[in-house]
Amino acid sequence: MVIRVALVNDDEVVVRGLDAMMRSYGHRVEVVELVAGRPVGQPVDVALYDTFGVGQGNGPAVRHLVENPQVRKVAVYTWNFQPWLTRDTLSQGVRGYLSKSLPAARLVDALAAIAAGQLVVSPSRGRSSLVGGDWPGREEGLTAREAEVLSLITMGLSNQEIAERTLLSLNSIKSYIRSAYRKIDVDSRSKAVLWGVEHGMRADRVRISGSPSRER
Repeated sequence: MVIRVALVNDDEVVVRGLDAMMRSYGHRVEVVELVAGRPVGQPVDVALYDTFGVGQGNGPAVRHLVENPQVRKVAVYTWNFQPWLTRDTLSQGVRGYLSKSLPAARLVDALAAIAAGQLVVSPSRGRSSLVGGDWPGREEGLTAREAEVLSLITMGLSNQEIAERTLLSLNSIKSYIRSAYRKIDVDSRSKAVLWGVEHGMRADRVRISGSPSRER
């Protein structure tokens, strides 16, 4: 059975990258909607919520997906596997908590199991890197973590706010900022924000339908 999937994130680059990741599995998964910043607008078996730059799986955006009558099941795509966060997210009614280190084939397997009614938690294995998808700044050499931190800077968040949103330490955030600044050749927060705006790191409040198949 081919399952119908919506890919959800506020950043168009992120949802398009996930769509491209799944194209080889069109016999199992039909991506019927890419959603950036608006509710899912048509019936889907699973809505996959990517946490890049938009908080964690226990927030209001995920609750809205769970409550959306067009969505049968909700899965969260993340790299934050603290036990308390996993439990809190699943308690919202989420049926899948999936690691960004999953290869595409295993991600599709997990989505199919969720659509069939199973509860699936596929945690990261140690320090496994993100496998698929895409993110703003990837072509410029930014890692997914560096890009996420830079996108949150572009949105105007402070280092402390970024640490709270990503559940990383303040020292880790500062380290990601330093390495990101080196890669994009900027030396101040204001220049980083300008770079982020110019490279599409503001949330794109649009829907893409009809998929084919602030401190230094």
